Amino acid sequence: MDILELFLIAAGLSMDAFAVSVCKGLSVQRLKPRHYLLTGAWFGGFQALMPSAGFLLGSAFEQYIVSFDHWIAFVLLALIGGNMVKESFSGEEECHDGSFSVRTMFLLAVATSIDALAVGVTFALLPDVHITAAVSLIGATTFLLSAAGLKVGNVFGLRYKARAELAGGVILILIGLKILLEHLGILAF
Repeated sequence: MDILELFLIAAGLSMDAFAVSVCKGLSVQRLKPRHYLLTGAWFGGFQALMPSAGFLLGSAFEQYIVSFDHWIAFVLLALIGGNMVKESFSGEEECHDGSFSVRTMFLLAVATSIDALAVGVTFALLPDVHITAAVSLIGATTFLLSAAGLKVGNVFGLRYKARAELAGGVILILIGLKILLEHLGILAF
């Protein structure tokens, strides 16, 4: 597997984290450097960790992981997105700084990196994958795109907070639905 293929895989795996980062940026009034670092570290770290774990699990567990990873991603993203949609209609001015809590970031990082676990299992089946290079590229790409997504969401969200939060929630739900439909063979991209 060459570097271009690895980069395309890294970019593809990063898109869910980017979209979630945009949603996170919508709910923060003033971003601080630690927000970028936290978001990039959580999403980039899990996007690197999951293929590493998948690689270690190898082909022996592939059938088990592939059979339910899409359901986990769908449920987590739908719950988080549904909560955002609900909050967009509440009309309450609330401080969302708590949204960078360990629990919240852990759930989001897991939800956006479930597919990376399956990719790691696939890497174990391919003889020409340098796993260290692959997970490093995936982690770094996700770190950078997540930090950029946070800023994109923040700039847009400062002007249209309620609508943006609604859109962010809908986006999360649609990402979860897309993952589910792709794995069920109903949707092919």
